[in-house]
Parts: sequence; C-alpha cells; structure tokens
Amino acid sequence: MKIGCIGTGAMGGAIMRAVCKKYDVSQIKVTDKNAAMGKAFAKETGAVFVKTNKEVLDCDYIFLAVKPQFLGDVFKEIGNKIPASAVVISMAAGVKLEKLKAWAPGARFIRMMPNVCAQIGQGMTAVAYGSDIKEAEAKTAVEILSTAGRVEVVLEKLMDCVTAVSGSGPAFVFMFIEAMADAAVRCGMPRAQAYTYAAQTVYGSAGMVLQSDKNPAALKDMVCSPAGTTIEGVAALEKNGFRNAVIEAITAACNRSIELGK
Repeated sequence: MKIGCIGTGAMGGAIMRAVCKKYDVSQIKVTDKNAAMGKAFAKETGAVFVKTNKEVLDCDYIFLAVKPQFLGDVFKEIGNKIPASAVVISMAAGVKLEKLKAWAPGARFIRMMPNVCAQIGQGMTAVAYGSDIKEAEAKTAVEILSTAGRVEVVLEKLMDCVTAVSGSGPAFVFMFIEAMADAAVRCGMPRAQAYTYAAQTVYGSAGMVLQSDKNPAALKDMVCSPAGTTIEGVAALEKNGFRNAVIEAITAACNRSIELGK
C-alpha cells in the first residue's frame, strides 16, 4: 500500500509522523510547496520527498493537508489527473465532499477532521465519506488514521460541529489550563509546578469521562462536597458565565467552519 501526503505543516505533519511510525516509510511519499520543510520532514521520518504534487498520484491513499484557501490552486494542478483507484483524504476545514468532487470530477474523497493532539498520538479524528468509497477502503483509512489517536465515522453534516469541538477545542482547553495555572501562581504555587498540576488534572478528568459510565455532571457532583471548596468554585464559574462562554466559543467556531465551506 502506498500513502502520499500533500503538505507537511502542523496538522499534516502530525498525522504523517504517526503514520510513518507504523507503515513502511519507503512506500510513503510527501511533498510541500515549501521544499525545505518537506525535505526536513522526509529526513526526520524516512519518508520519500517528491518535488511535485503530481508525483504522489500513484499512491493508494492521498492526504490533502492543505488549508481551504489553497485547495483551488492544488486542484488546478492535479484535479483532472487523480486516478479513480485512489482514495483522497482531505483535512480542509469546512470544504464539503460535493465541492471537492466539483474540483476533481471522477476522484473519490474522504473528509477528515483531526486535531493537534495527533502530535502525541492522542488525536480525535472524524471521517465522513460518500457511497463511492468502499467499506474496505473506509476501514483502511480509519486504520491509517488510528495511528494518531481515536477515529470515528460521522455523517458529513456533523463535520462543522466536529471542527468546532475537537478541531478548535484544544485551544480552548489550553486556555483553561493556562488560567488554572495563573490562579495557582496567584495562590503561591511556582509556575512550572502550576502547569503540571493543571494539565494533569485536565488529563485525568478527561480520562474519567471516557472510561466511566457516568456523565460529566454526575462526575462533577462526586467532587462537590456540601459546603466544601469545590462547590464554591463551581458557583464562581457559574456567576461568571463559564458554561455559556464555552457554548458560545464552540458555536462561533462551528459557524466559521460553515463560512469557510461556502
């Protein structure tokens, strides 16, 4: 099986680094308009760097790690040259299957939305595809992406929501960790230790949500003792609109994803 990737930036690079650890790197091709970046990636991972986008078209699975605003230029070069046997996997936020197919008639696409946590093998990736993708091909795509974390198949209509929750979500979580650490420093904890305590608390709490049969509200109630410290903190969060701020942030990101797809 040959795997190719157009683009080795932050997101494409994170996914392909994970892929290179599991699959035969001699069968993995990468290219980038920034040749120096692409060559550096190839040297780091052992993948094969090629100079042009056309040179990845003999691959079975071709990743498009290109921002939405640059997709048009890429398809001008390869849109009518993609073989029908290839499965093209696009990670461009907001760009629907219908639009991808309009750019490259005859090509077959899977949409994916990863997140930055793929860099440490803890990504949350969603994939969506149409009836022209065989189940065996979709299964293989999921297996490839699983090298970078958890993968789920969703309906395409949910991809904008996925983009907001798991694609943009890490930035919101990083802000929360930073705020927790700032508060810890304010209360006397050294900065480095504050980051460790805040980050590990979020990491462990997320693990409990994933591994428990209880919903987050029930888990929160487990920590809130009557007249205790936690319920005071919860009340302060509610007073300052914490939940509404999160809801508004996710909604804004979702709406932006919809706009990018137009």
